[in-house]
Amino acid sequence: MWIEVFRKRSPLSLEDSVAIDEVVTCLPIVQEVLQGFRDELAFRRAREAMLAFPCLESPLSLGVFEEAAELFRTARRAGLTIRSSTDCLIAATAIRHGIPVLHRDRDYSSLATVSSLKQMRV
Repeated sequence: MWIEVFRKRSPLSLEDSVAIDEVVTCLPIVQEVLQGFRDELAFRRAREAMLAFPCLESPLSLGVFEEAAELFRTARRAGLTIRSSTDCLIAATAIRHGIPVLHRDRDYSSLATVSSLKQMRV
């Protein structure tokens, strides 16, 4: 979803989906967003914007990684293919804090079927 927010053409308006003061992030999201930038100026602007939001689980603990691994394994046992282990890490962080993940990614919909993950597809 963040990639659509920072898209040059037709960006997604985050404010249309959620109140901006309710937005939080975590370091795996920051990494996923920032690694996609080729342009240095756009990278710096996005970095500044991303780091302005409250950041959960910083630093990341062993527990959140173990919970992410368990989410991946639970989904696999249920016959679901999760394409990104980073999505499991983000989902585990969201579950630990009882917050929904706003997304445009089928992994979160799948993870929500095998866990207590709250998710909102935008």
